[in-house]
Amino acid sequence: MANQRNKQKRAAILKSGRPPLAKKTDQKIMSSKATQKTIVTFHQLQKDLAAAKAKKNITLATIIESQLQALGGIKAYQAASIQGQSADRGGDSSLVLMKWLNCAKRDLSELRPKFKMLEVGALSTKNACSRSGCFEITRIDLNSQAPGILQQDFMQRPLPSSTSLEADEEKFDVISLSLVLNFVPSAAERGEMLRRTTKFLRQRQVEDDSDEMSSEASSETFSSSPIRTMTATDESALPASLTNYRSTLFLVLPASCVLNSRYFNDERLTLIMASLGYVLLERKTSSKLVYYLWQLRDKPAPPHKQNFKKLKVRDGPGMNNFHVELKPET
Repeated sequence: MANQRNKQKRAAILKSGRPPLAKKTDQKIMSSKATQKTIVTFHQLQKDLAAAKAKKNITLATIIESQLQALGGIKAYQAASIQGQSADRGGDSSLVLMKWLNCAKRDLSELRPKFKMLEVGALSTKNACSRSGCFEITRIDLNSQAPGILQQDFMQRPLPSSTSLEADEEKFDVISLSLVLNFVPSAAERGEMLRRTTKFLRQRQVEDDSDEMSSEASSETFSSSPIRTMTATDESALPASLTNYRSTLFLVLPASCVLNSRYFNDERLTLIMASLGYVLLERKTSSKLVYYLWQLRDKPAPPHKQNFKKLKVRDGPGMNNFHVELKPET
């Protein structure tokens, strides 16, 4: 009996000395496969919904809307996107942008005022661009997921009041459209989104040879200052490392949209972007994504030539129908 009491006492002492069991949290972490499935399903339902509405098939549209709600709607899509962009899954697309800007990173960090960036479809305030200290960032999204992200539709954002070469405070040096264009349901709206980016970028100044010489001299003076100060329009005060990356659009698309579409490829995208005045600076392909850095450098084509309809560029089994249409600006 004494031995039994001693064993019970020792067991009680051991039990009281154990740390409490960790409580299970309500937060669900989806697997990479489940995350991808949610994103793909959401995009497909969005496309089907847009098609049903275009055909004025109210019954089918109602069914698809119910399917979207059952999936969890925009919140489920964003939750999957946020997990997909987590560091442990290597999903922060802005890491690619910062790698491209590496040669200008020091100049960017010392510049006052900083380069202004508009991040469309922002999911986090802690991505590589945000942590870099190189930008003054305005973040917007259709359904804000965090403080510091303005709930706003880019297509409804008020246009800058100034349309002249004089850049104003409502314009930006860099715009990020990372996995946003493919989210737009119709091809024509995608084209309008690309055109709309040109309205929000500060236009670069065109210089002659004499201006280039004075620019080089200014760059030397500029580099000697520990804190670089410039006005929004004073491009001559910028070193080449910064003028090379001013008025840029960071565009990220799923690789399947570019590499596996019947109606869209790199050549088609380049023609559309060139008609808007964009020049390609950088391009990178991964297993799932295609990254681009475009600079708004040239004069846009006349409005009637900004006309790109649906055109089959290739065909094959298993290809998708993603494309971008650009209609003449009226």
